[in-house]
Amino acid sequence: MFGEWLAALPGWLLWGVAAGVLASAGVAGVFLAANRLFPDPPARPGGPDQGSLRRKAEIRDYLRRIDERFVEDADIDGVRVAFYLPDRRVALTFDVHAYFGITNDDSRDEHVVLCEHEMPGRHLGRRLPFEVPEVHLGPDPAASPPVTAAFDTLGLPATADEASVERAYREKVKETHPDQGGSREAFTEVREAYATALDHTEEPPEAGRERDRGRGRV
Repeated sequence: MFGEWLAALPGWLLWGVAAGVLASAGVAGVFLAANRLFPDPPARPGGPDQGSLRRKAEIRDYLRRIDERFVEDADIDGVRVAFYLPDRRVALTFDVHAYFGITNDDSRDEHVVLCEHEMPGRHLGRRLPFEVPEVHLGPDPAASPPVTAAFDTLGLPATADEASVERAYREKVKETHPDQGGSREAFTEVREAYATALDHTEEPPEAGRERDRGRGRV
């Protein structure tokens, strides 16, 4: 019955179907051969995970240089942070969820610092809520985007102080975070701008520490 049905079809239609099948098989064969001959390149190193590992190593080295006791990859009442300084009750994290989870919980008394992957470990001292000894860490490598562009990204003038930069960053990071509907590119740009702008604020580190100590949190 199937043969009779085929015999009833016009010859041009049968030839067209056969040609289409052969063409599809040929295209599939070409893609298969190309995939074997030219496989996808391996993932390039240097992504966020690599950046996190590099910054953790820098922070670890800095804390040891200032002789500060710390616990790495610590769990604080269900919130995991990159570093915890038990003698100071200070937590260091790269995770914005952990940061807001601690700062928004009024029952907690820990001071938490949100560390950006772009922030060199040598710059941690000015973010800590206690006095740190001066340590020689060698020359500071210049690897940051233009300062003016960083302040523009945060919507601030280049004369903004540290408190203004931090307020602007908190607002921008909420708007651009991927979990809030923002893009990863915009989120990364804001974080990079924050790290750059914070290093060029007019407020001296001592004033920032006094303000942070009075406020209790970053």
